Amino acid sequence: MTGRYLISRDETGTFRFALVAANGQTVAVGEGFATKAACVNGIESVRRIAPDATVEDRTHLPV
Repeated sequence: MTGRYLISRDETGTFRFALVAANGQTVAVGEGFATKAACVNGIESVRRIAPDATVEDRTHLPV
């Protein structure tokens, strides 16, 4: 089984999505969206943009 995106509404009525791994753990949460269509568009943006994203480790930088 693969991960899945869950769409929900928070207490203010804002739409949000969460990327949930196959083991049920939430991996990432999207920003709040005013409409469900905008939320779905946010999911599609992540799908298009992130498949080959690199990791930039900035832990060595001074705080």
